[in-house]
Amino acid sequence: MEVMPIIGSVALLLALALAGYNLLVGAIAQRQLSTGNQGRFAPQRLATTARLAGLWCFAAISLAVFALLWSIFANNFSLAYVVHESNRALPAPYKLAALWSGQEGSLLLWAWILSGFSFILRFRHKADTRLIALASTILAGVEVFFLLLLNLVALPFAGVTGPVPADGYGMNPLLQNPEMIIHPPLLYLGYVGFSIPFALVLAALILRAPKDLWIGLTRRWSMIVWLFLTCGIVLGMHWAYAVLGWGGYWGWDPVENASLMPWITGTAFLHSIAMQERRGMMKKWNVWLIFSTFLLSIVGTTLTRSGVVESVHAFGKSSLGVWFLGFLIIALLVCVVTYVKRREDLTTEHQVQGLISRESSFLFLNLILTAACLTIFAGTLLPVFSELMGGNKTTVGPVFYDHAVVPIALFLLLLISTGPLLNGRSASLKQTLKPFTIPLIAGILTLAALIPAGIHPWASQGAFYAWLCIAIAILVITAIFTAFAREILFIRKNTGQSLFPSMLMILRNNARRYGAYTVHLGIALMFIGFAGSAFNHSVERELGRGQQMTAGPYHLTLRSLSETSSADYVGERALIQVSRAGQKPFSLAPEVRFYQASQSRDTSVADHSTPLGDLYVVYEGNNPQTNMAVIDAILNPLVVWIWIGGIVVVLGSIMIIFDSRYKRRQLAAAQTRPQNPSGPARRP
Repeated sequence: MEVMPIIGSVALLLALALAGYNLLVGAIAQRQLSTGNQGRFAPQRLATTARLAGLWCFAAISLAVFALLWSIFANNFSLAYVVHESNRALPAPYKLAALWSGQEGSLLLWAWILSGFSFILRFRHKADTRLIALASTILAGVEVFFLLLLNLVALPFAGVTGPVPADGYGMNPLLQNPEMIIHPPLLYLGYVGFSIPFALVLAALILRAPKDLWIGLTRRWSMIVWLFLTCGIVLGMHWAYAVLGWGGYWGWDPVENASLMPWITGTAFLHSIAMQERRGMMKKWNVWLIFSTFLLSIVGTTLTRSGVVESVHAFGKSSLGVWFLGFLIIALLVCVVTYVKRREDLTTEHQVQGLISRESSFLFLNLILTAACLTIFAGTLLPVFSELMGGNKTTVGPVFYDHAVVPIALFLLLLISTGPLLNGRSASLKQTLKPFTIPLIAGILTLAALIPAGIHPWASQGAFYAWLCIAIAILVITAIFTAFAREILFIRKNTGQSLFPSMLMILRNNARRYGAYTVHLGIALMFIGFAGSAFNHSVERELGRGQQMTAGPYHLTLRSLSETSSADYVGERALIQVSRAGQKPFSLAPEVRFYQASQSRDTSVADHSTPLGDLYVVYEGNNPQTNMAVIDAILNPLVVWIWIGGIVVVLGSIMIIFDSRYKRRQLAAAQTRPQNPSGPARRP
């Protein structure tokens, strides 16, 4: 009898007991501290034991994760989860990914990451102030919910019914891709990570904590987990593009939307929390933005696991939907009640200094992001609401989002361009428009230049949006570089330094601001890539050996078909020679594969990428009637700029995160440096 499943089951029960103790005893300690009633045990002692229980909860869940991974790598097919998600021929990296490829394992990963983040929060604040203690108690409540699921409903260590099979069914072929080893964990780090800012804001609201105790910590946590969520979404887009074989990267799928909605509200929170930190403004916005981000993360998890929506990304139907709905109702009630009781503490300290100012742009940004999120929310949950109210499930497709969301997104992109150029306070119209001169000229010239380049805005609505999108993106990019150049010239004029030292001084002194500009630059580059989708072109032909087809400027010739195989699949590869006038010919080798364990078929895409566009080739297999290869060639203009923009966004986010750490170290050094009343301190 295998011992690891027993160890894993016991570890999950122990984790539930520890999280429950943390929740119950932590709540009692907080109650005693708020009422002044000491009770039988000192509240500080109770809070300490609750904190220790939370720390050990992470160890217990880690043991359960280790037990499940051991069972997967040991091919323990007495476990139903291992049977359905793995097999003997599955390569080792995908055996690791099997931990989160199924319903039960993904929930275990959710709980593990949550307990890990909670461990970091509890461990780094050993003094356990009331704020951290209450946030820890709130997080314990979330941990209890997921551990209840793992112990009562979605059992990762459940045994098979009947005889133990000799082999498993194997992982879904769509998931057998290197990006699926890192995409889901990054997405989960973002989803789960927003639990920490949620708990900190909720605790601060309950305790009426001053902002200097929580706002910096919350902003840093939010930035880090926002980066994780961004990386997860972009990698998911690239996975869909590289694996699914339909030539796109975003289909407005319900589960895709479920990851985008908390990203939108999290983005709004990061902008408005800066206004609260600097000016004491937008407090109510911040409370509901972080509440909404956490709740939308749970909504996304619900959509993925309940089966209420159909998606290539979702798990099958299950009874988990009722559990998640109950948890959402409880969490929403806690948010509403806390807000109602503390709303008087959320009055703004300053007013917006005029319609044309950086402060007003932050407010408009929040309004636009909220409108985009509500539109996507309505479209995503329309099937659920329509089925509940009328019995018929009504769905909306990409056309709805193109009409409803794309104009909002373009307005948002235009607003991004104002950030680097607006003053912090109100200014006259002439003063405001002056720094916009160069970016506006660049945008107008782009509009004019795109027409002879072949982008005709009158051809279709998509062409008009693409024409406008590229011009606004160029305006944003020009505005960012204009602001940067203006600052460099100011530094050079006042210090006499050369160009490169001036650039380093700017980045060193205000990396947070220019990190934000870098993020906006990446977003603008991604929008250029999005604009190219309006001009996608697909050609499908049946080819015999030596026959040729044309896709735009490319000529594709089928050279050969050959068999491929591995321990997990058998397949057929099409070798295609591609030529283009004035360029050296090259070869592409798309495949079609058949996975024997799961009895499923999949395609392996071949892609040739350039700055102007991709040639995306899919081999659909042989037509049995004609015995000819079916080749689908898709031209995707500008798509590479999506991935380049994503990398730029990541770099800008890292600049912001490390700037915050650098500034904190500078502040700590200044506070500990001995004071010299006779003059400035000298280096030893």
